[in-house]
Amino acid sequence: MSNPDKALQTQIKNIEMKTGHTLAELTRLIQDSPLEKHGQLRDMIRETFGLGYGDANTLVTLARQAGAPQESVMAGETPDAALQAIYTGGKAGLRPLHDAVMDRVETLGGFEIAPKKQYVSLRRKNQFATVGPGTKGRLEVGLNMKGVAGTDRLEALPPGKMCQYRVFLTDPGEVDDELLGWIRTAYESAG
Repeated sequence: MSNPDKALQTQIKNIEMKTGHTLAELTRLIQDSPLEKHGQLRDMIRETFGLGYGDANTLVTLARQAGAPQESVMAGETPDAALQAIYTGGKAGLRPLHDAVMDRVETLGGFEIAPKKQYVSLRRKNQFATVGPGTKGRLEVGLNMKGVAGTDRLEALPPGKMCQYRVFLTDPGEVDDELLGWIRTAYESAG
């Protein structure tokens, strides 16, 4: 698995190439904006530069954390420290379920773990999955793949979301071959 910092640096370099602006210039633009909400800033960046959701979200997150990097999961915390921060309080009970999912995902081969504030992103060339606490005390596994029909268990999400599908888990028995099959499909499509 690669270093999450390296993945972030690659993403920043790609954003700079796509926009023709440095990270410092983009950060200044975001910080100088009269918009206050994260989602509004993300949408402004998407519209202004034609970036995707993930790139715009990363830019806004970095710009907002520029004054307080010690609070940033993406500013150098290890994946384990990030998981400890994600699975605290009422979410602590979901950590064994997270670990069970990750044990199965690791059987697929190499990938990067990019910790975020509320979940971890799993990447090859592209993000293929997210794993983190969901709603109602459930673990949420987000999946990016095409050509798969949604089911009662595999919820198809509307366009524009970070993932195309999601599965909620409440029990280790749900980390089964069906789930691994969907993760494998997403993994293989991510290059």
